[in-house]
Amino acid sequence: MSVLTLLAFALVASVAIATPGPTVLLALTNGSRFGVRRACAGMLGAVLSDFVLVGAVAVGLGALLAASEFWFAVVKWIGVAYLAYLGLMMLRSKGTLDSSLRAPATDDPKSARAIFLKSFLVAVTNPKGYLFCSALLPQFIAPSAPQIPQYLIIAIVFAAIDFAIMFAYAMLGAQAIRLLKRSGALWLDRICGCALLALSGSLALYRRAPA
Repeated sequence: MSVLTLLAFALVASVAIATPGPTVLLALTNGSRFGVRRACAGMLGAVLSDFVLVGAVAVGLGALLAASEFWFAVVKWIGVAYLAYLGLMMLRSKGTLDSSLRAPATDDPKSARAIFLKSFLVAVTNPKGYLFCSALLPQFIAPSAPQIPQYLIIAIVFAAIDFAIMFAYAMLGAQAIRLLKRSGALWLDRICGCALLALSGSLALYRRAPA
Protein backbone atom coordinates (compact mmCIF):
# COMPACT_ATOMS: atom_id res chain seq x y z
CA MET A 1 0.00 0.00 0.00
CA SER A 2 1.50 3.31 -1.09
CA VAL A 3 1.53 6.52 0.96
CA LEU A 4 -0.63 8.19 -1.70
CA THR A 5 -3.24 5.43 -1.43
CA LEU A 6 -3.25 5.75 2.35
CA LEU A 7 -3.68 9.53 2.14
CA ALA A 8 -6.57 9.10 -0.29
CA PHE A 9 -8.22 6.66 2.12
CA ALA A 10 -7.67 9.07 5.04
CA LEU A 11 -9.37 11.87 3.12
CA VAL A 12 -12.41 9.76 2.20
CA ALA A 13 -12.65 8.38 5.75
CA SER A 14 -12.44 11.87 7.27
CA VAL A 15 -15.33 13.15 5.18
CA ALA A 16 -17.45 10.07 5.96
CA ILE A 17 -16.76 10.17 9.71
CA ALA A 18 -17.19 13.93 10.09
CA THR A 19 -20.69 13.73 8.60
CA PRO A 20 -22.97 13.69 11.68
CA GLY A 21 -23.95 10.14 12.56
CA PRO A 22 -24.83 8.20 15.72
CA THR A 23 -21.31 7.94 17.17
CA VAL A 24 -20.38 11.60 16.68
CA LEU A 25 -23.75 12.66 18.13
CA LEU A 26 -23.01 10.51 21.16
CA ALA A 27 -19.56 12.11 21.44
CA LEU A 28 -21.23 15.52 21.35
CA THR A 29 -23.77 14.66 24.04
CA ASN A 30 -21.23 12.79 26.19
CA GLY A 31 -18.95 15.82 26.06
CA SER A 32 -21.79 18.08 27.18
CA ARG A 33 -23.03 15.70 29.87
CA PHE A 34 -19.82 14.37 31.35
CA GLY A 35 -16.95 16.46 30.02
CA VAL A 36 -14.31 15.47 27.49
CA ARG A 37 -12.35 13.20 29.83
CA ARG A 38 -15.26 10.89 30.62
CA ALA A 39 -16.52 11.10 27.04
CA CYS A 40 -13.26 9.42 26.01
CA ALA A 41 -14.74 6.12 27.23
CA GLY A 42 -17.38 6.37 24.51
CA MET A 43 -14.75 7.26 21.93
CA LEU A 44 -12.79 4.13 22.84
CA GLY A 45 -15.96 2.07 22.40
CA ALA A 46 -16.43 3.51 18.91
CA VAL A 47 -12.74 2.92 18.10
CA LEU A 48 -13.11 -0.74 19.10
CA SER A 49 -16.08 -0.99 16.76
CA ASP A 50 -13.87 0.39 13.96
CA PHE A 51 -11.54 -2.58 14.36
CA VAL A 52 -14.55 -4.90 14.40
CA LEU A 53 -15.86 -3.33 11.17
CA VAL A 54 -12.54 -3.55 9.35
CA GLY A 55 -11.96 -7.07 10.63
CA ALA A 56 -15.43 -8.09 9.48
CA VAL A 57 -14.70 -6.79 5.99
CA ALA A 58 -11.35 -8.60 5.98
CA VAL A 59 -13.00 -11.95 6.72
CA GLY A 60 -15.98 -11.36 4.42
CA LEU A 61 -18.78 -10.58 6.91
CA GLY A 62 -19.58 -7.36 5.08
CA ALA A 63 -20.15 -9.40 1.93
CA LEU A 64 -22.35 -11.78 3.95
CA LEU A 65 -24.61 -8.90 5.04
CA ALA A 66 -24.74 -7.68 1.45
CA ALA A 67 -25.79 -11.16 0.26
CA SER A 68 -28.04 -12.34 3.11
CA GLU A 69 -31.38 -10.64 3.60
CA PHE A 70 -31.88 -12.44 6.93
CA TRP A 71 -28.61 -11.42 8.62
CA PHE A 72 -28.84 -7.93 7.22
CA ALA A 73 -32.31 -7.59 8.76
CA VAL A 74 -31.13 -9.00 12.13
CA VAL A 75 -28.31 -6.47 12.45
CA LYS A 76 -30.45 -3.63 11.06
CA TRP A 77 -33.35 -4.02 13.47
CA ILE A 78 -31.07 -4.36 16.48
CA GLY A 79 -29.49 -1.07 15.44
CA VAL A 80 -32.88 0.55 14.83
CA ALA A 81 -34.16 -0.45 18.27
CA TYR A 82 -31.04 0.68 20.09
CA LEU A 83 -30.88 4.08 18.35
CA ALA A 84 -34.57 4.63 19.06
CA TYR A 85 -34.03 3.73 22.72
CA LEU A 86 -31.17 6.22 23.06
CA GLY A 87 -33.15 8.91 21.28
CA LEU A 88 -36.14 8.43 23.59
CA MET A 89 -33.89 8.53 26.66
CA MET A 90 -32.48 11.88 25.53
CA LEU A 91 -35.97 13.24 24.88
CA ARG A 92 -36.96 12.24 28.41
CA SER A 93 -33.82 13.68 30.04
CA LYS A 94 -33.90 16.70 32.32
CA GLY A 95 -31.13 18.52 30.50
CA THR A 96 -27.36 18.14 30.50
CA LEU A 97 -26.89 20.58 33.35
CA ASP A 98 -28.58 18.20 35.76
CA SER A 99 -26.32 17.89 38.82
CA SER A 100 -26.43 14.10 38.79
CA LEU A 101 -24.73 14.15 35.40
CA ARG A 102 -22.17 16.86 36.10
CA ALA A 103 -21.23 16.30 39.73
CA PRO A 104 -18.68 13.44 39.95
CA ALA A 105 -15.12 14.74 39.99
CA THR A 106 -13.68 11.24 39.85
CA ASP A 107 -14.41 8.69 37.18
CA ASP A 108 -17.02 6.10 38.07
CA PRO A 109 -15.94 2.78 36.50
CA LYS A 110 -19.55 1.72 36.06
CA SER A 111 -20.56 4.89 34.24
CA ALA A 112 -17.39 4.77 32.12
CA ARG A 113 -18.23 1.19 31.17
CA ALA A 114 -21.81 2.21 30.29
CA ILE A 115 -20.57 5.09 28.11
CA PHE A 116 -18.09 2.72 26.42
CA LEU A 117 -20.72 0.05 25.71
CA LYS A 118 -23.29 2.55 24.48
CA SER A 119 -21.00 3.91 21.76
CA PHE A 120 -19.68 0.46 20.87
CA LEU A 121 -23.16 -1.02 20.46
CA VAL A 122 -24.42 1.93 18.42
CA ALA A 123 -21.56 1.54 15.93
CA VAL A 124 -21.35 -2.25 15.79
CA THR A 125 -25.09 -2.75 15.18
CA ASN A 126 -25.24 -0.41 12.19
CA PRO A 127 -25.30 -2.53 9.01
CA LYS A 128 -24.68 0.56 6.87
CA GLY A 129 -21.18 0.68 8.39
CA TYR A 130 -20.44 -2.88 7.27
CA LEU A 131 -21.78 -2.29 3.78
CA PHE A 132 -19.96 1.03 3.46
CA CYS A 133 -16.66 -0.49 4.57
CA SER A 134 -17.08 -3.59 2.42
CA ALA A 135 -17.61 -1.35 -0.62
CA LEU A 136 -14.87 1.16 0.24
CA LEU A 137 -11.95 -0.67 1.83
CA PRO A 138 -11.14 -3.20 -0.92
CA GLN A 139 -10.52 -0.29 -3.30
CA PHE A 140 -7.49 0.67 -1.22
CA ILE A 141 -6.11 -2.86 -0.83
CA ALA A 142 -3.42 -4.05 -3.22
CA PRO A 143 -4.43 -7.59 -4.29
CA SER A 144 -0.83 -8.61 -4.98
CA ALA A 145 0.37 -7.73 -1.45
CA PRO A 146 -0.40 -9.53 1.85
CA GLN A 147 -3.95 -8.63 2.89
CA ILE A 148 -3.80 -8.70 6.71
CA PRO A 149 -1.08 -6.03 7.16
CA GLN A 150 -2.95 -3.72 4.78
CA TYR A 151 -6.24 -4.13 6.62
CA LEU A 152 -4.44 -3.56 9.92
CA ILE A 153 -2.94 -0.28 8.67
CA ILE A 154 -6.33 0.84 7.36
CA ALA A 155 -7.97 -0.05 10.69
CA ILE A 156 -5.40 1.99 12.65
CA VAL A 157 -5.77 5.01 10.35
CA PHE A 158 -9.57 4.75 10.38
CA ALA A 159 -9.67 4.47 14.18
CA ALA A 160 -7.27 7.40 14.66
CA ILE A 161 -9.34 9.66 12.41
CA ASP A 162 -12.55 8.54 14.11
CA PHE A 163 -11.12 9.28 17.57
CA ALA A 164 -9.84 12.72 16.52
CA ILE A 165 -13.20 13.75 15.03
CA MET A 166 -15.18 12.44 18.00
CA PHE A 167 -12.79 14.26 20.34
CA ALA A 168 -13.53 17.49 18.46
CA TYR A 169 -17.29 16.88 18.78
CA ALA A 170 -16.91 16.13 22.49
CA MET A 171 -14.97 19.37 23.00
CA LEU A 172 -17.67 21.23 21.10
CA GLY A 173 -20.31 19.76 23.39
CA ALA A 174 -18.30 20.56 26.52
CA GLN A 175 -17.72 24.15 25.41
CA ALA A 176 -21.32 24.66 24.30
CA ILE A 177 -22.69 23.52 27.65
CA ARG A 178 -20.71 26.26 29.40
CA LEU A 179 -22.47 28.89 27.31
CA LEU A 180 -25.97 27.47 27.61
CA LYS A 181 -28.42 28.05 30.40
CA ARG A 182 -30.37 25.10 31.73
CA SER A 183 -33.15 25.53 29.17
CA GLY A 184 -30.56 25.63 26.37
CA ALA A 185 -28.94 22.46 27.68
CA LEU A 186 -32.34 20.80 27.74
CA TRP A 187 -32.86 21.73 24.10
CA LEU A 188 -29.44 20.28 23.22
CA ASP A 189 -30.61 16.93 24.58
CA ARG A 190 -33.90 17.28 22.72
CA ILE A 191 -32.19 18.07 19.40
CA CYS A 192 -29.72 15.17 19.73
CA GLY A 193 -32.55 12.85 20.80
CA CYS A 194 -34.60 13.81 17.74
CA ALA A 195 -31.52 13.35 15.54
CA LEU A 196 -30.98 9.83 16.88
CA LEU A 197 -34.65 9.00 16.32
CA ALA A 198 -34.35 10.32 12.77
CA LEU A 199 -31.27 8.16 12.22
CA SER A 200 -33.18 5.20 13.64
CA GLY A 201 -36.00 5.87 11.18
CA SER A 202 -33.62 6.22 8.24
CA LEU A 203 -31.97 2.94 9.20
CA ALA A 204 -35.38 1.25 9.42
CA LEU A 205 -36.12 2.40 5.86
CA TYR A 206 -32.66 1.45 4.60
CA ARG A 207 -32.73 -1.44 2.13
CA ARG A 208 -29.97 -3.79 1.12
CA ALA A 209 -28.94 -3.30 -2.50
CA PRO A 210 -30.02 -6.20 -4.74
CA ALA A 211 -27.29 -8.83 -5.05
